[in-house]
Amino acid sequence: MTVFHLRAAGTSLVLDARGAAAVILHWGPDLGDADVEALADASVPAVPPSSIDTPLRLSLLPSLSEGWSGRPALAADGRFRLVGAHSQDDSMVVRSTSPDATQEVFTQLALSPEGVLRVRHRLENRGAADVLVPGLDVLLPLPPEASELLDFTGLWSHERQPQRAPLRHGVWSRESRHGRPGHDDAFLMMAGEPGFSFRKGRVWATHLAWSGDKRIWAERSALGYGVLGAGELLAPGEIRLAPGESYETPWLVAVFSDTGIDGLSDRLHPWIRSRSTVRLPRPVVLNTWEAVYFNHDLDVLSELVTAAAEVGVERFVLDDGWFTGRRDDKRALGDWTVDSEVWPDGLHPLISRVHEAGMDFGLWVEPEMISPSSRLADAHPSWILGAPADPAGSGPTWRWQRVLDLGDPAAYAYVRDRLTDLLTEYPIAFLKWDHNRDLLTPGTAHRQTRALYRLLAELRAAFPHVEIESCASGGARIDLGILDLVDRFWTSDTNDPLDRQSIQRWTGVLVPPEYLGGHLGAGAAHVTGRTSALGFRLATALFGSAGIEWSLTAAAPPERAAIADWIAEHQRLRPLLHSGTVVRADSADPAHLLHGVVAQDRTHAVFALVALGSPAAALPPPIRFPGLDPDRLYTVRPIGVPPRVVQDAPPAWLAAGAVTLSGRVLAQVGLPAPLLTPEQALLLEITTG
Repeated sequence: MTVFHLRAAGTSLVLDARGAAAVILHWGPDLGDADVEALADASVPAVPPSSIDTPLRLSLLPSLSEGWSGRPALAADGRFRLVGAHSQDDSMVVRSTSPDATQEVFTQLALSPEGVLRVRHRLENRGAADVLVPGLDVLLPLPPEASELLDFTGLWSHERQPQRAPLRHGVWSRESRHGRPGHDDAFLMMAGEPGFSFRKGRVWATHLAWSGDKRIWAERSALGYGVLGAGELLAPGEIRLAPGESYETPWLVAVFSDTGIDGLSDRLHPWIRSRSTVRLPRPVVLNTWEAVYFNHDLDVLSELVTAAAEVGVERFVLDDGWFTGRRDDKRALGDWTVDSEVWPDGLHPLISRVHEAGMDFGLWVEPEMISPSSRLADAHPSWILGAPADPAGSGPTWRWQRVLDLGDPAAYAYVRDRLTDLLTEYPIAFLKWDHNRDLLTPGTAHRQTRALYRLLAELRAAFPHVEIESCASGGARIDLGILDLVDRFWTSDTNDPLDRQSIQRWTGVLVPPEYLGGHLGAGAAHVTGRTSALGFRLATALFGSAGIEWSLTAAAPPERAAIADWIAEHQRLRPLLHSGTVVRADSADPAHLLHGVVAQDRTHAVFALVALGSPAAALPPPIRFPGLDPDRLYTVRPIGVPPRVVQDAPPAWLAAGAVTLSGRVLAQVGLPAPLLTPEQALLLEITTG
């Protein structure tokens, strides 16, 4: 055994596998061609008074029995002994065994060319008796300078709300018991130098690639060590391993950046894209929910199809209300056959009109749920997750529905077969896959999540042309565990552009924009009731996987013309928006945001200057554009719907219609900002030459 050194994209990982336990000596800035064995020899710490009599080192599987009094990796504490380690390409595998050799843990560590570190454990039962797994987590070391935390909370339609706090002695722990990540998902836990921002500071971040219950935490111990940790949150008795069986943890995805939060995205986005099966270009979508709700009438929908085609929509998605007995949200989930009363000829007439209009067709489903008032529940009450003899004992309903037990082989087969029937009978290109409630049934999240992954994988294999969107009452299931099985996320149920600016900004730190659905809603937002200008709504929905959630038949002709121009502009810019580097400027005034996408060769960029509220001063801060080549000349010009301003005269460069300056000047000095009124956005395109 030896000392291993993985290097990629400005990141180093050094692991000492020479002693009784494997130890990560360094995860962070690139160490170059360092003599890592000399580093390992020099890294043995002192022995302080009133402590164990040997140097305390934070191992891959730290435990109380080796002197670690922080949160252990394996909840059933026991000291595992290192018995082997080997490397292959950009990864390594470390093998550890329990003192009685009845349990073995294989730890896999992989560093991608983009600098993304992934770590997971596999626990194997080598004994003759069953083994209960109360929890098995991955821990990574955190240096002392990483003393400020940023993670997320939220609620329905207000996901990914950032929260900051200093990391003091003790544990800052975030746990999800929703059976899905939830609207309050910690999402991405960042620890960095005090005051780290989008463009500045060293930052270490972790995300658990898992769609069920989980915990993610940071800890600073009085013993001198800091850690970031995460793992699946298991209920007592949830995982029992028979002899010969194993349990594998979800991947912990970890990233280091020495250029602030944007540096995390600079590694995560290319890595995700390197694994992606998403087909580009991403079609512009019209979803019918906020247009017709449950009013499924062929004539009404046909008018909407015509209006959608006229403005350039490329995909028409029929939302909730198409299946047997589904006239409101209180019944019929599970009865996945087309309602013959509403659709006497099935969905064929509507799909034919969609195709004739030059669009493909998508359909809303919620396969993991069941309505107590449904034919399926009447026929198979035992398929309800956690269903006891007394139905009230399975917890309260949520949105008038319960959860279908996908761990039941018969229930699983039923859902798979009904979806297969639909996808076989109808030319469906897209499924909007919803999940509108928490499980609220202890000890079921692991089995339910694994069954969901298996179901999605089966359907993708059988229907590789069908794209799937992960929607969970909005953005309650956005994670890298499900990302390999879906093609799009519904970022949030709110289309209010003011809320969306923050939600999209922070969700996009982890997930590339082409995965994030962002739709143009009506003037009065469905969720908040807030009224927004059309230009602000269009600018907000331009970035990402664009779409419309609005009855276009009610839009005035000038609005439709503006929407058609917006779609054409999005289609023109789409190759850039869905492949470039996402950048976010730091601003001295929180009322003003600047974000954009810069082409990989830095010849083209699009930015949005957004006024969330009133500025702190009569003249807002200058617009400074990050991410450009400092030695190139760029021309900056406005595009899109002109925003509303209150000013006696615009800045000179904007009055001229364009300006040409070097990337260095645009980044360091910037341009005077126009005086946008609150809830307005100015779109700027930047080109070379």
